[in-house]
Amino acid sequence: MTLPILFRSERALRPRALDLYSCAGGFGTGLERAGFDVDGCDVAGRPNYPYPYHRGDALEYLAHLIETGEIRRYAFVHASPPCQDKCTLTVGTNQSQGWGGTHVDLVAPTRALLERTGLPYSIEQPNGRAEIRKDLTLCGELFGLGVIRHRNFELGRWTIEQPAHIAHRGRVRGWRHGQFHDGPDVAAYGNGGGKPSVPDLQAAMGIDWTDVREELTEALPPAYGEFIGRAFLASLALGVAA
Repeated sequence: MTLPILFRSERALRPRALDLYSCAGGFGTGLERAGFDVDGCDVAGRPNYPYPYHRGDALEYLAHLIETGEIRRYAFVHASPPCQDKCTLTVGTNQSQGWGGTHVDLVAPTRALLERTGLPYSIEQPNGRAEIRKDLTLCGELFGLGVIRHRNFELGRWTIEQPAHIAHRGRVRGWRHGQFHDGPDVAAYGNGGGKPSVPDLQAAMGIDWTDVREELTEALPPAYGEFIGRAFLASLALGVAA
């Protein structure tokens, strides 16, 4: 792999990763634990984000970095575009509220810009999003977390072996159709129906730097970012990243 110019000149430093649509920094924290310095970008104000970040439109910011050449500061880019348009987790709710397809699908334009960077990247989406390749699927059970939270990742310019899917230990804990079901995992989404408390979400996800429920329910567990970050750095060391 040909490393970006600025990365070559700073080999004594940790590689730098760009975390787009960064929310409160669950994935970014995992990348930091894997060995990266991390910069984020999110359109919303994220005072709990633990690393430097740019508040603004992720697509506009990425285009700016490409046009100015500043993208060469980075060795890796991750993106988690909002998924509310067609995700099976929300499409029924969208229809019931009369929202239809009003949400903008950001996956395709994000991918197009990521390809322009020439850098290795990952794009994350939940189950039901057909617009990305499922090069990698992670589940909280793989890391002993208190959430299942299946997430799919499309990998650009590098590859990784898919780990075996660990059998789920039991039901997701919570109310279903008026009946409470116990289980080892919490439902890390929404705000009703006997959903877990904020401390329960923090413990289940492995996130302790934010107590904002919306940020916790949208976050990726840091374990996912650490797994992908370590795998990428290993592939880089072996010279298998494209």
